[in-house]
Amino acid sequence: MITNIHKLKNLLKTKGLKPTYQRLKVLQYLDKHMDEHPTVEAIYESLSKEIPTISMTTIYNTVNAFLEKGLASAITITGTEVRYDYITSHHHHFLCKKCGRIIDIDIQCPIMAGRKKRTHGHKIEEVHGYFKGVCKDCLEKVHVKAKH
Repeated sequence: MITNIHKLKNLLKTKGLKPTYQRLKVLQYLDKHMDEHPTVEAIYESLSKEIPTISMTTIYNTVNAFLEKGLASAITITGTEVRYDYITSHHHHFLCKKCGRIIDIDIQCPIMAGRKKRTHGHKIEEVHGYFKGVCKDCLEKVHVKAKH
């Protein structure tokens, strides 16, 4: 864990951010929970147990600084909440309509693979691919129930 904190501290410094205790804890949380794509509320709920003086404003400000510096990306797949992703490389997301999980999926996109950055005269800077359906875990639960 010490080496991970050291790595995160260096990462913040290379991005021009002062490695404060709160920033380190938020970045550590995002790193540890990257599969969950947490909301600010989830981050706050967890960290406030360890740091009772931390505020929602601090979490929002920290996450916004991470977005500006490319340390995290925002996901608005549901339209009702923003979730945060520590994986900033290009990838798509799948929302399970049954359990609500957001799952990273890797689908090749020629635009973001560098082959084509312009289309119809427009400069493409971001591509977001969101897929919705039922995840394999939820499908398996339905299949198991059907057998019994």
